[in-house]
Amino acid sequence: MKLGVYNAILHDRPLTEALRIIADLGLTGIELNTGGFLAPTHVPNIDQILDSDAARDDFLEIFENTGVQIAGLNCNGNPLHPNRAISEKHAEDVLRSIKLAQRLGQHRVVTMSGLPGSEPGATRVNWVVNAWNSAALDQLDYQYGVAADFWKETDALAQDHDVKVALELHPQNIVFNPASFRELIERAGTSNIGVELDASHLFWQQMDPVAVVRDLGSWVFQAAAKDVRINPHAAINGVLDNSFRKLRADEPRTNLGGDEWANEWPKNSAWDFVALGKGHDTAFWTEFLRALHEVDPDMLVNIEHEDTELGAVEGLEVAAKVLRDADAALAASLATN
Repeated sequence: MKLGVYNAILHDRPLTEALRIIADLGLTGIELNTGGFLAPTHVPNIDQILDSDAARDDFLEIFENTGVQIAGLNCNGNPLHPNRAISEKHAEDVLRSIKLAQRLGQHRVVTMSGLPGSEPGATRVNWVVNAWNSAALDQLDYQYGVAADFWKETDALAQDHDVKVALELHPQNIVFNPASFRELIERAGTSNIGVELDASHLFWQQMDPVAVVRDLGSWVFQAAAKDVRINPHAAINGVLDNSFRKLRADEPRTNLGGDEWANEWPKNSAWDFVALGKGHDTAFWTEFLRALHEVDPDMLVNIEHEDTELGAVEGLEVAAKVLRDADAALAASLATN
């Protein structure tokens, strides 16, 4: 397996330092953010790279002799947002990332399917959690139509650039599980749109990431290693608890596009993102890697660190040890078969 790190957690330091940290972790890949919700901090000259061979070569030279190579691009955002100030920027970032991937010799772009409003003229996204009523299915029909139009056109560009686009199965998106993924690609008739298998969002939905990998098979294009811990309070409020707090303008907060911002996480949360091993042990991650290996022995598997209990490097160290140990256990078991 090819193990690396999604670079967002290291955006506070130069790319050269991020590469040293990843190499010291015993990992060999860096998944580069190229837009969407986050600014492309480590690739600030995307337009120059697209236009100039010299700029491209200078950028690729940064990775030489570091032991770390680019392991896909990432531009998570909402290209279907009903607020065009958000959707147009995020959609352009997806399309530009596909072009950039080809320029950098990459074949994977990770993003999200996006989520439209509930109907024409809507100004806010609207995610159907449980479509028990007919109106909810009417809304989904409209949303899938919007999504299919965008992803059909995007798929054509991806085919032209020999790139596969991996949609993260992420709640508050039209695609968040295997059924919704299949619905989208059947409506859109795509070939180069697949899945990024981030185990964390499956855990809190009570899904089994190993079973999901085997269900989707070759539609899994890339993977993220991120863990979740289910907390005791889930027994009271369940995993759909909405006890978030809206942050004030004078508080540190992350912009998600337009006038949308990330909220403060619930104090007594039902679940939390944690470093690998704090929610599921090495034995689980070994089986996760085994399922991915069955799909592609060269699968890109990148750590995404969002454990607020651990610092950036500290959290990566914890996660990297578990992931390396799981990979070694997988290799040992394969060698004996």
